[in-house]
Amino acid sequence: MTDPGTPSAQPASLVRLDVPGGHQVTHRDVAANGARFHIAELGDGPLVLLVHGFPQFWWTWRHQLVALADAGYRAVAMDLRGVGGSDRTPRGYDPANLALDITGVIRSLGEPDAALVGHDLGGYLAWTAATMRPKLVRRLAVTSMPHPRRWRSSMLRDARQTAAGSYIWGFQRPWVPERQLTADDGALVERLIRDWSGPRPLDEQALEKYRRAMCIPSTAHCSIEPFRWMVRSMARPDGIQFNRRMKRPVRVPTLHLHGSLDPVVRTRSAAGSGEYVEAPYRWRLFDGLGHFPHEEDPVAFSTELVNWLKDPEPDR
Repeated sequence: MTDPGTPSAQPASLVRLDVPGGHQVTHRDVAANGARFHIAELGDGPLVLLVHGFPQFWWTWRHQLVALADAGYRAVAMDLRGVGGSDRTPRGYDPANLALDITGVIRSLGEPDAALVGHDLGGYLAWTAATMRPKLVRRLAVTSMPHPRRWRSSMLRDARQTAAGSYIWGFQRPWVPERQLTADDGALVERLIRDWSGPRPLDEQALEKYRRAMCIPSTAHCSIEPFRWMVRSMARPDGIQFNRRMKRPVRVPTLHLHGSLDPVVRTRSAAGSGEYVEAPYRWRLFDGLGHFPHEEDPVAFSTELVNWLKDPEPDR
């Protein structure tokens, strides 16, 4: 594997990738919330903004970009602050600020609102953005992540969820997790994705790309910082204030997707999130899939997402 410090392994060459089927995705940078964000864009129509989770970057949505563009949407996948081709700032990794990154990107794209789709950490931030800036979120789709209040409660009170999320507790150590993530050319990234997937593993090419992207300097540290905040702030005033803020219900149509074999977020933890939605809420459980349903079975996932987006009256 190329050394991330060499010119050929700089962020642009590692993350400005193509998508399946020979589609010409447009890569560019947009300014939002005091930072620069890399986006990958395909198609024309109403905006659908896709937000990746850990330990990945925008490319996790490659199949959905194509499906959404073919269905008549302007599909945009962004790299979160500190990941992929976006700025690696020294601070700003609390969920409220990261959510403002997302809504800032919507504004920078010149759109009045967007259908927001998030996975894992991106799902946590999508929940947050829909609560904080409801006028900018037309619809909300979240996969593999409970509502933030539900996540907090499950991690503290459900012993099985606490064990399933043990990697988050491990992230609280200084420097050690960063070194583990980048050791042996990012081997841990591949191991985590394999362990968290269902019986349909991701292909070697995808795993190689995620390993390379994590080895871009400072990416491992920036990827871990949001999880450090989520745990360390639980008893701090800023964390308590954030948790109270999340009491405000989501008031846009919401699609909640989950893999039945997800070993990281238990189905029981995710399924209670509907109590925080005062709008049509649809729960969809994918049998036989793990933590990455959008990559493990992209056709089923994309079909569910597109059909819901096109439904003028999504059911509760």
